[in-house]
Amino acid sequence: MGAMARKTRNTQVTAARRPEVRLPPLRPYGDGGLEPDGDYDGLELAGLDLAGQEGTGARFLDCALRECGLDGTSLAGARFIDSVLTAVRGVGTDLAGASLRDVEVVDARMGGVQLHGAVLERVVVRGGKIDYLNLRNGKLKDVVFEGCVLAEPDFGGAELVRVEFRDCALRRADFSGARMTDVDLRGAAELDIARGVERLAGAVISAAQLLDLAPVFAAQIGVRVEG
Repeated sequence: MGAMARKTRNTQVTAARRPEVRLPPLRPYGDGGLEPDGDYDGLELAGLDLAGQEGTGARFLDCALRECGLDGTSLAGARFIDSVLTAVRGVGTDLAGASLRDVEVVDARMGGVQLHGAVLERVVVRGGKIDYLNLRNGKLKDVVFEGCVLAEPDFGGAELVRVEFRDCALRRADFSGARMTDVDLRGAAELDIARGVERLAGAVISAAQLLDLAPVFAAQIGVRVEG
């Protein structure tokens, strides 16, 4: 009985811990721009066009970014802590090496987001659409993608621990060289893996998804399916 119980527990997937963001009363930031290594605490940045601005190494604590434009904005190495990003939009936003902890990203419309080498812990990405998300060599722990569309996301070389995909479309995903622990793909509305299907050890998929991915698995091991 003990061995059977252990086996049952081992087949279960540990759920991701979600962020519990409780923002204090926020002060409006006004029309000011971003500054490298800037310190933003308890602020609401609403409806701002931050395109092309330089916020490398900035720190956002207890902040809300709402409906801000982030086209080409440099936020490499920035830190977002206990913050909410709602309806942000932008192409080519640079968040390489950034750190997001206890963060909610809601209804984002973005393309070509550079998050390679970034660290995400207790993050929820809910709604919206992100094209060409670059998370290569990133570290994702307790991250939930929920009700969103991820078109050609790149998880190459990333480490994923307790990551969930719920009611989201995962299209042409690249998991090459990724490492997974307790990754739950069963709730994905679409699961299309372009590369790295052999790296799914440590993930769980549904029986229906297994059938959909059968041609990809067969191609990976060199099996030809005919008839």
